[in-house]
Amino acid sequence: MTGVPASAAGGSAGAPGAQSGAKPARGGKLGTAAVNQASIWNIANILTMLRLVLVPGFVALMLMDGGYDPVWRAWAWAAFAVAMITDVFDGHLARTYDLVTDFGKIADPIADKAIMGAALICLSGLGDLPWWVTGVILGRELGITLLRFLVIRYGVIPASRGGKMKTLAQGTAVGMYVLALTGPLATLRFWMMAVAVVLTVVTGLDYVKQAIVLRGQGIAARKAAAKEAER
Repeated sequence: MTGVPASAAGGSAGAPGAQSGAKPARGGKLGTAAVNQASIWNIANILTMLRLVLVPGFVALMLMDGGYDPVWRAWAWAAFAVAMITDVFDGHLARTYDLVTDFGKIADPIADKAIMGAALICLSGLGDLPWWVTGVILGRELGITLLRFLVIRYGVIPASRGGKMKTLAQGTAVGMYVLALTGPLATLRFWMMAVAVVLTVVTGLDYVKQAIVLRGQGIAARKAAAKEAER
């Protein structure tokens, strides 16, 4: 055992089942404590850290030989694709196997925005993507992250289906721009990016709406609780 007091096992020292050697009830407070003590070196966090490590590697590959060599761009796309895949799996693994840690909560969104931001800035710097597109996408991502922190005292804004579609569209469009595509595929990536930008703006406005509603409900609930306490 790890020195958890008897009270943390769901009973006092004199209560039945609290004697030495007794097994705590499954799913009780001891189970919660074990979840909270999940090691930082779990598979979900390792995938997140891998995504962070891939960022400088991706940038180096993207800018190799002036940034226009198709072979180096293909390697850069591979690094970007691996980062996107780890983004899908690390959160799922953390939730499924109770591997959620404070480090993961902070590092995961940073890693997400770091790889996407690096790709967008590189593409705009090379002249492949207009700067206003990069500004819209990064501005939305940073703004929504800040908004989540501002309203967290009232509740959590859940991830929406539109948000997931936005992420998929952004990843697909940016990945296509990373590759040195020509002809019809180059036209296709333009329209894919257009879809990504539209989803970025629409879902961003939806998050703002949800934040306003959540804040209003939170304030109303606090006022109601204060009136109830005064009675």
